[in-house]
Amino acid sequence: MAIDEKRLKRKKRIRKKVNGDGERPRMSIFRSAKHIYAQVVDDTSGNTLVHVSTLTKDLKSASEESNKCDAAKVVGRAVAEACKAKGISKVAFDRNGFIYHGRIKALAEAAREAGLDF
Repeated sequence: MAIDEKRLKRKKRIRKKVNGDGERPRMSIFRSAKHIYAQVVDDTSGNTLVHVSTLTKDLKSASEESNKCDAAKVVGRAVAEACKAKGISKVAFDRNGFIYHGRIKALAEAAREAGLDF
């Protein structure tokens, strides 16, 4: 089985347990070779409440100057600030089948330090 197929298999297994609702939306993370994306989704209504990535205008210059792990920390802080602005304090963390280390872990820890609870 290819690496991506294994990740998608883990993703399905995780999504059976992790769901987002109005009180505690789901924060989904996607990691590509160059960029990292985080979005907060309310699964009951099917709406994306917050979306932040290394391609966001405010973060693009900061992410180009730093390494990928530091860029993930910047995205984690930014998603936590955007959630606070929308009145969201608790989220369910969805690592999207990626292993919890490296950039995924850096993003999660930065979001926790910025005040997001999951």
